[in-house]
Amino acid sequence: MRFMVKNIDPIVSPGQYRSHMHSFFGSDAVTKNMPTTEELQKGCPSGQNPNDLSVYWIPTLYYVRSPTEYIEVNPGMFSTYYENIDKAEIPYPANFFAVAGNASARSQSDVDERTTGLTWWCENGPEDRQTRDRALMPRVTCSGNIQVILRFPDCVNPGDIKNYAYSAANGGRCPGGMKRIPQLRFSVRYNVRGLIPGGWNGTPPLKLACGEVGEGRNTWMRVDGARGQGKAGAACTPKDRDPAGGTGDYLESVEMMNSAAASGHGH
Repeated sequence: MRFMVKNIDPIVSPGQYRSHMHSFFGSDAVTKNMPTTEELQKGCPSGQNPNDLSVYWIPTLYYVRSPTEYIEVNPGMFSTYYENIDKAEIPYPANFFAVAGNASARSQSDVDERTTGLTWWCENGPEDRQTRDRALMPRVTCSGNIQVILRFPDCVNPGDIKNYAYSAANGGRCPGGMKRIPQLRFSVRYNVRGLIPGGWNGTPPLKLACGEVGEGRNTWMRVDGARGQGKAGAACTPKDRDPAGGTGDYLESVEMMNSAAASGHGH
């Protein structure tokens, strides 16, 4: 369950309210500043698994009804899977964080699906990935959910946790000095049929907060723990820990980013 939408990114723009809009899931112990592992474990989880106290965020998806009207599309389901646990050499290091994807991608060649798994499709058809770039959103009206997946790096240098990589980009092994960790996979489903009853033919009127309209650029185990079984749900209610800071409005977030750029702040 999503618990917050806000113009913050503790990794890319720590301490600032000038990111594009993100939707947040997991532990609510997150603000504009990156929380530590210890702080996250004191938060309230928003998902089914009360033991999952990681925090996850993705660019918010919008239905662009007009140049000045952006309607937020709330994910119908946001799922996280930790795969290839049997191949992991070490657990996730304390305070580890990572970014997946390519925010500057402009073509399929900028997106390495072999490593990131990034692709969009209609969950129940029709299937059109043979006639478009697979990292783009479907060019046909989905009969059900529109879905996207994304895999995260599965190698890390224990001595420098900001140094991480994909084993798939290195012949199935981690680069020298790195250790294998479980691989995180995002799976996000959006039901847009209610927002766009007429559907679309060609570029869909959808955009991620970080991109342009129409862009988009397996085994697992349940994690039981001290807080209960993996689908028990949280015994608390997650919330925004900084309700007075930042914004949840797309156009206002753009104004705040532009204002910061005009005043000479670097990215």
